[in-house]
Amino acid sequence: MKRALITTTILTCSAAGFVSAQKATEHSQAGWRLNSDSVSLFVTETGGHMAPVKFYANSKNPIEPYYISPWQDEKHDSMPAEVMVPLRGDFFCMPFGGNGEEVNGEKHTPHGEVSASKWTFAGSGKKGKVSSIKLTMKTKTRSGNATKELRLLEGHNIIYSTHTLAGYSGKMPLGHHATLALPEEEGSVRIATSKFEVGFTNPTQFSNPVNREYQSLAMNARFTDLTKVPLIWKGAPDADCTSFPQRTGHTDLLQIFKKPGDEPAWLAATCESRGYLWFSMKDPSILNSTVFWIANKGRHAQPWNGRNRCLGLEDVCAYFADGLAPSLKPNLVNEAGFATAVELSPDKPTVVNYIQGVAKIPRGFTNVKTVRFGDDKVTFTSVEGKVVEVAVQHRFLKTGRLE
Repeated sequence: MKRALITTTILTCSAAGFVSAQKATEHSQAGWRLNSDSVSLFVTETGGHMAPVKFYANSKNPIEPYYISPWQDEKHDSMPAEVMVPLRGDFFCMPFGGNGEEVNGEKHTPHGEVSASKWTFAGSGKKGKVSSIKLTMKTKTRSGNATKELRLLEGHNIIYSTHTLAGYSGKMPLGHHATLALPEEEGSVRIATSKFEVGFTNPTQFSNPVNREYQSLAMNARFTDLTKVPLIWKGAPDADCTSFPQRTGHTDLLQIFKKPGDEPAWLAATCESRGYLWFSMKDPSILNSTVFWIANKGRHAQPWNGRNRCLGLEDVCAYFADGLAPSLKPNLVNEAGFATAVELSPDKPTVVNYIQGVAKIPRGFTNVKTVRFGDDKVTFTSVEGKVVEVAVQHRFLKTGRLE
């Protein structure tokens, strides 16, 4: 028994005492578990994918918003892409996208090594009320060092994450691939975002019937309202892309873009029937857009098999999900004034801070209308005027520090 404990738990001493980062396996993937008084999260060794995650972890009814791909506990000889092996929850991508083309001798896997290769445990600790785990990876396709740090603050149903990219040169599309599970009931999840300037549907065919995939959104359509997104069928009314799931049998992609501002950019997904909203917050000067991956049982090849229902709300700086080459070239997005890649410097590490969390909501709270940022708190007001106040140290997005 004693030997088993040693092999499954890594203990790191900090000034505040011992904190355990438990080595564990969840849905066929090895990784580590980190706990606070409010949150229990699991991050995979392969790809650094974060799920399952329990918010309000010590309550009678924990909330688990993240998607876990249905093939995780199945046996498959191979996958169409390495990132699909652990596919779940949130993970960091670099370069974000499919990466079908070689660029300057670099041929990246879909969403890059950081989403598909093994991370190395670099420590876990607790300082004051903050528990953390740190993972590292030395990438090969483009040489550099990536560090992933996940932090939990006592009393907060929040995950504060930092990715530090050191020693890299050149432009790179990158960002987070947060993916939520969706209930079966149509329209059961409602989406709201901070103000954005423009949105586009995928400029080319995203789901090709030749590959047993089907899409419902028009190609290369421009919009400024998520409730009015053109469909592919002539004469059809516009789609409401604030309401999911919709249009079972299709898989689609769109992207919205925001200019930098003084306050964080935010996105909220409200599930009234289950009594919670999930939210993300970012610095739009780094991650200036959100890709919506709308997977609604529209892919029928192996391992999708017509059963995959989830919603990717992916905060990135990228050109859709096309990868490195299209993001670096002149394209309709950067020609409209929005960056599609981040400039990485070997002289100064690039730091990407990100916030994800959950708040319980009262009955009749159907969707977020406004978000107000206060001192270490955020107030969500619904379209019905109901108010939910959440403890969030949103200054973390700029400072990378928790107090």
